[in-house]
Amino acid sequence: MFNLNEKINNDTFEVCELSLCKVLLMNDANYPWLILVPKVADVTELHHMSMDQQEAVLKDINLASRVMEQTFKPTSLNVAALGNVVRQLHIHVIARFEDDATWPGPVWGQKEALPYTNSDRLQLLKDTFQQLQSRA
Repeated sequence: MFNLNEKINNDTFEVCELSLCKVLLMNDANYPWLILVPKVADVTELHHMSMDQQEAVLKDINLASRVMEQTFKPTSLNVAALGNVVRQLHIHVIARFEDDATWPGPVWGQKEALPYTNSDRLQLLKDTFQQLQSRA
């Protein structure tokens, strides 16, 4: 049975669900930052999933990346699956800008998270995902 890791749950807002992944917005207004969590129980690495599941995750990452590009027009996207702190497989999709708080370095451990004070970015992301999914 799939359960979302408590730390991820406490640090994010739900945006939507895709074919295999739960899409979450990191509660850090310093960066537009999505986290995709495959809804597969007890998986810690991409290669631990079946090829069909891996393909579904890749499609979800591609859609999330298109949403981030369309919505925020970033200089680049950082896409990574790191399991050093949270062992549940999750993929970060972070929009990066030359003038963001830690450019060109990593976002982890560099600057204290700036919690959102409103839900504008969350609603914008939900709307963009819905638009792109309706076109597919």
